[in-house]
Order: sequence, then C-alpha cells, then structure tokens
Amino acid sequence: MKRIFNKYIYAAIIAVLAFSVISCNDFLDKSPQGSFTGDDDTSGGLEAKVFGVYSKMRSYNITAGIPAFAVHMFRSEDSEKGSTENDGPDNARFWDDFEYTPNNGILGTYWNHNYSIIHDCNSTIDTIQKLNNSDLRSLEAEAKFFRAYCYFNLVRAWGEVPKIDFKITNASQANIAKSSATEIYALIDADLTFAEANLPQSWETKYKGRLTWGAARSLHARTYMMRNDWGNMLAASKDVINSGIYNLNTAVDQVFTDAGENCGESIFELQCTATAAKPGSTDIGSQFCQVQGVRGAGQWNLGWGWHMATKELGTAFEPGDPRKDATLLYFRKPGEAITPENTNKPYGESPESSAMGAYFNKKAYTNPAMRAKYTREGFWVNIRIIRYPDVILMAAEAANELDQTEDALKYLEMVRSHARGASTSILPKVTTEDQVELRKAIQRERRVELALEPDRFYDLVRWGTAKEVLHAAGKTNYQDKHALLPVPQSEIDKSNGVLKQNPNYQ
Repeated sequence: MKRIFNKYIYAAIIAVLAFSVISCNDFLDKSPQGSFTGDDDTSGGLEAKVFGVYSKMRSYNITAGIPAFAVHMFRSEDSEKGSTENDGPDNARFWDDFEYTPNNGILGTYWNHNYSIIHDCNSTIDTIQKLNNSDLRSLEAEAKFFRAYCYFNLVRAWGEVPKIDFKITNASQANIAKSSATEIYALIDADLTFAEANLPQSWETKYKGRLTWGAARSLHARTYMMRNDWGNMLAASKDVINSGIYNLNTAVDQVFTDAGENCGESIFELQCTATAAKPGSTDIGSQFCQVQGVRGAGQWNLGWGWHMATKELGTAFEPGDPRKDATLLYFRKPGEAITPENTNKPYGESPESSAMGAYFNKKAYTNPAMRAKYTREGFWVNIRIIRYPDVILMAAEAANELDQTEDALKYLEMVRSHARGASTSILPKVTTEDQVELRKAIQRERRVELALEPDRFYDLVRWGTAKEVLHAAGKTNYQDKHALLPVPQSEIDKSNGVLKQNPNYQ
C-alpha cells in the first residue's frame, strides 16, 4: 500500500486537500515531492513551498519536455529533434542546425521557467533567514540547491545573465542588467557550499528522492567540471565516492527500468508516479516519457517521438557493450519486417514508426504492463538527474588532468567493470598511462555511459572540441558563438533595453 498525496494548490494561502490510500506495485511506492498534506508540514508552510519547487523541477520546461531537451541535448552530435520532418521544423533548424535567432519561443520559455524557480527559492530563503531558526536550515539548503541548479542552467546556456538573489516584491526589481559568469558561479558556489553543510546524507523512507548532501556535492563537482577546475572537481567527486553511500550494484540494463528507480547509483532522482485516478497527470508524474516515446500509430503511439539518437551515437559503442541496447530503442519503418535487429529487450517489442531519427531513447522506454495499467505515455517514470557513474567519471577526468594516472585508471575501470558485468570478453581494461590517450578514453566513456542524458553538448564545449566534432557529424553550421544562446528577444523588449544581446547576435 502507499499514500498518494494530492498536490498543494498555491494562491494567497495554501489549500490543503485530502489524501487517498491506493494499492499498487512496490516499485511505485513513492510519493513525489510537491504532493503532500498539511499534516506532513511542520514548518509553517515553508516545507510546502520547497516541495512546490520539486514539482516545478519535474515540469515540462525544466527537465521533462522539449525546452529542456532542446537546450541540453539536441545540439550534440548524438541527439536530434527527432519526430517527423513536419513536426516542429523551425526547432530542428534552430537546435539541430544552429540557425539561432533571438525569437525562438523555446528560448523565452526556458529562461522564464528557470527564473520562476529562482524567484520561488529567493522567497523561501528570505522568509527562513528572517525567522533565524536553525531548525529550518535544511529547507534553506534545498532552496539554495535549486537556485544553484537553475543558475547553472542559465550560465551555461547564456553566459552572462541577471543575478537575482533576493525576494522580488515589485516586478521592476527584476529588471536588472546581466552579471558576469564569474559572479553567477560565485553565487552557485556559495549556495552549494551551504547545501553541502546543511543537507542530510539520507532521509527517512517517506521522503525518498529528497535532496541530500551527496546531491549537492555532486552538482558542485559538475559546476567545477564546466569550469575545468580540476582540483575542486576531483575533491568534490572523491568526497562522494569515498562516502560509501552509493554503489554500482544495479546492472546497466536495469538502471532505467521501473525496478532500477532509486537504486544504489541514484544520487538525485525526481519522483514521479501514476494512479488509477491520475494515470497521466503532471500533478504526480511527468511528461518525460511522453515527449520521447515512440511516435507511431495504434499500439505504437507511445508519445511524441522527440529527442532521438543519431546514427553517429550508434557507432560510438564498443563491440558487445551492453549499454548500447540499454540506450538505443530500435524500431522499423512501416511495412518493414520484424527482425532481431529491430526487436528490443526485455519485452520483445519491435515498434513501428515513421520518425526520422535513427533510434528512440530507450532510457525513456516503458513497461508494457504499466502502459496497460495506466497510459501508454509513462507518466510514472522517475527522472534521473545525477547518477553515480557520472561522478566517478568526473573523478577520472580530473585525476587524469592532474597527472594522477593511477587514480584516473581506477575510476575509469569502475565504470567499465560495471558495464562489463560478467562478460569478461568485452570492454577491455584501459591501461594506457599516456595522458592524451587516457583523456580520450575517459571522454569516450562519458559519451557512452551518459548517452542521451543531458549535457553531451556542454562536454564538447568545455573540451574545446565542439566545432570539430559537430562538423564531422554534419552539423556544419556550428560556430564558436553558438556555444552560447542568444538572449530571448522577448526578454530584451520587456526590459526596455536593460538587457543586452549576447555578442554576434545583434
């Protein structure tokens, strides 16, 4: 049995709704943050505000839909818009082909929803700091984590952005000029340092998925990685590894299944679920699988078919690597025969679709039994935000850059051994002590281990290889200026010229 709580409705005050008790499978025994009753909130409404941010975090515009996928994924050589040619061709040109214009609607949507979460966090932080109650520090830490997370989204996408780290009481207060990337990263560092000091290592079971010290320290490592700050990146990632909290005990072909939710490698995972009353609701679930699901007819109408893998990604895996089948969802065109090559484990399904990409994202593939129980579009599937292998590979990369070759090889082998499993004939151990060759090996490992997850594009940018790699993959429109997005023209217009456009987009 599990409790599924109705979502708080925020207006001038919080309206508390009743909860129901609903029977379902053990692996769906989760209560998404953002869905609970007043009996669970002993902080005078502040916990409700923080839980509201969790709800926003699993929303379409931040992690579960086209704006998030476009910014974080479409721009790499491994991903593309997908779907059909006549479905959003303007977005294919903008994101796949780097025909950036300041008027693209997704730009404004992504910008505004990140700032919406930031504003919510600022309000909560302001209230807590005025109360000066040490018992509320973990709530403040959660709010600061999310503020840092959203500013990290913004600074990577645009570079200089307005730094609003205070409660807005009048809309005009938000109309400020951009701050430097250095100033934004200073705020991120301060917020995550506070979160690391004030978040617990774990929560009681009813708060499964809630932010922990490990999530904050891992995100901090990721922010150092974007800055190529190898010393701090290594220290943060080693702290997480040496904590002993996380493990690689779940097989790679299970991690992105229902059974793999909240497994030992989950550092931060947004909780989603479905019920008979709400089989396809964003109140308790998300559109993560709906947007990426197979675009077909009848039984193969599983979603919209956006964010597909390219042929280039298909060739990136070493022979026999189990992660290939765990990442790429094979399909056939209408009229084609069912073959072993287009049939997927573990359900023996061969989807049929006219989508233009090479593969669908198997990390958003759903259990047919659950489709029959709820909807075909997978609203119950959790969103994995930070995984342990990512942190291990951060440690490997930083160690190699700091000439700590033995440690770099050790961390790299941890990830490859996990992928290899019991199959000793595949994924041979990397033994090179040459820094350049080891760097390439670690970069290749990040590509396949984290394939179709966010930020491959940002890896290419920080490595300085974006133009070379993207041009080789046929994305020849990419130029150095495309590492940053143009500021949404709608935001410049609203600011009456206070906001300035990024260079080369005038």
